[in-house]
Amino acid sequence: MVVLVTGANGQLGQSLQYVATKYPELQFVFCSSSELDITNLEKIASVFSKIQPNFCINAAAYTAVDKAESEPEKAYLINATGAKNVAEVCKEYNTILLHVSTDFVFDGNKQTPYNEEDLPNPTGIYGKTKLEGEIEIQKIWANHFIVRTSWVYSQFGNNFMKTMLRLASERDIISVVNDQIGTPTNAVDLAEGLIKIITEHLKLNTEHFYGIYNFSHEGQCSWYDFAKKIFEINNININLLPIPTSSFPTPAKRPSFSVLDKSKIKKVFGIEINNWEESLRNQSE
Repeated sequence: MVVLVTGANGQLGQSLQYVATKYPELQFVFCSSSELDITNLEKIASVFSKIQPNFCINAAAYTAVDKAESEPEKAYLINATGAKNVAEVCKEYNTILLHVSTDFVFDGNKQTPYNEEDLPNPTGIYGKTKLEGEIEIQKIWANHFIVRTSWVYSQFGNNFMKTMLRLASERDIISVVNDQIGTPTNAVDLAEGLIKIITEHLKLNTEHFYGIYNFSHEGQCSWYDFAKKIFEINNININLLPIPTSSFPTPAKRPSFSVLDKSKIKKVFGIEINNWEESLRNQSE
């Protein structure tokens, strides 16, 4: 079974490379954005023609949430048109598509975890373009798994955990918002979850299970709680101050609550999900 991964140099792409060796039954082909530009339909078709993948994990995305507000065309091109292009070529080659989406498709006004049936209502360009990508995929190609995740971090790429560790080496005081609630997700665990969908699909032939799924860790916290735990696990003493979102204005409005309900993915694929604190601790060992 050949699994093509787009966005190989991104955080999730690198995490997939990190875990891929544990699955000798799958042949992974990793393509960076320069090797496979998802905004170029002909380029995707050319790569698919050579590789003939059974599965495609689309890990390519425009993820600069604030920058998207000033670069909407670029965000739309990658997250919406790019997803549409990948879906069209997957359909042509009968390739099962696993596409990664985000909690930012929601407005954050709910007080209980979001499930897959909840109505999206993104508040920023990033969330809007990711939702548009989901819609395009659903219109074009039935054989897809759209996996929404949240607050992704890892030892790879740029992310909140690495930013906090860097800032701790540069400053004595750090202020972090404490009124946005969500769940951190280790990209390596997300990578394992995506591969589990593939291996279970091959075992169970879960064709009638195509659709949208949530994957993040268990539990919930604020960004302040997340930072506090990062410093605690890494034995870093720093003056960490909780602040409201209003004290830290950003170009893009974040959901104030974006915890995801994981019941569906656990039930369908038997995926076991760690608590976010446990996964963060494992990451630091």
